[in-house]
Amino acid sequence: MARSLYEWLWQHEFWLPPGITWEDMQESEDTHYPQPRDLLLSIPFAFILVVIRRAFERAIALPLSTKLGVRDKQRPKAQPNPVLETFYSTRCKNPEESELFSLAKQCDLPVRKVERWFRRRRNMDRPSLSKKFSEACWRFTFYVIAFFTGLAVLYDKPWLWDHRECWTGYPQQPLQPSLFWYYMLELSFYWSLVFTLPFDVKRKDFKEQIVHHAATIFLISFSYCANYIRIGTLVMVIHDTSDCFLEPTKIFNYMKWKKTCDSLFMIFSAVFLISRLVIYPYTVLYNTYYYSMEIFQPFFGYYFVNVLLIILQLLHVFWSGLIIHMVYKFILQGTMEKDMRSDTEESDKDEERDKIREKEQNGIMYFSNVSSHGYIQRNGCEPLNNRAHLANGHAKER
Repeated sequence: MARSLYEWLWQHEFWLPPGITWEDMQESEDTHYPQPRDLLLSIPFAFILVVIRRAFERAIALPLSTKLGVRDKQRPKAQPNPVLETFYSTRCKNPEESELFSLAKQCDLPVRKVERWFRRRRNMDRPSLSKKFSEACWRFTFYVIAFFTGLAVLYDKPWLWDHRECWTGYPQQPLQPSLFWYYMLELSFYWSLVFTLPFDVKRKDFKEQIVHHAATIFLISFSYCANYIRIGTLVMVIHDTSDCFLEPTKIFNYMKWKKTCDSLFMIFSAVFLISRLVIYPYTVLYNTYYYSMEIFQPFFGYYFVNVLLIILQLLHVFWSGLIIHMVYKFILQGTMEKDMRSDTEESDKDEERDKIREKEQNGIMYFSNVSSHGYIQRNGCEPLNNRAHLANGHAKER
């Protein structure tokens, strides 16, 4: 069964253009082609990157956040409550109104206190500012290294300047060691992002991130196996270009350097929109869809790689919409709107509103108690008893 599946999966009709078989891709002492087994190296490399990241965040990013004045906000902690904790962990983190009433009865607490408990408990699960800062520092460091590595690898390659060169001699294009290590660096990084997804800062586009990582890993892996190395390197360099500006924008935002943050965000927006909506479609999509047909006829691998590239482009359009909306708000209001992908903290306003309500309730109770003793005039009338005022602590008779 496994043998049959293996033979079916690696049919040359799936992976290679018509007229080319795996026999034509045999290696020699001087010629090496991509081998699928090479991709297994990305898994241990990904774990190495995770270890390096943890060491980087603890030894460099966290101390740097303290020196740059990044302070974690003090959050009120939710009081221990087994009933509410069980509901929070197993059922829902944001209960409906009917569920709040039911929980309030079970715990013999006011509904507002139960609502406050859930708000504080959700805030306890939200990442701290220093964690966000550390994560942004790590990604910024990697993207800068990856981007300049890509430029160093590709600057003397003909397909960087003439895109038709991506298909010259395809698929019999030897794998150079620099391209192999560049591929391993990028693939290992995206695997490391998948491994750390449960622990990283969760944003509102969490599902889109999963789709993006999966599509990227499949695209890199398939392009390696089918020897789409040249087009794959162009995709990776284009993506790293805008990411180099996104992460420092977050860093300055956490540092409260508003003007610098706004300026970097505008630069990032321009680079992102140009690279993902102009350069990527022409350099990659048009290149893969049309220029490749000058060399070979369509086959399964041709359609499959184009589908993956289009999925990435659809995600580019989704994120571009968010970015354009934020830029539009900035132009109208003169201030940068918070990242719509971020899960904002339910904090101060709700807490202060609860405190005001409690004070008002206490004031009403005090007013009622005082009125019942007849010390308050009503509608401008005389007091309820003959003692009208207190002077120097003594009651005067009228």
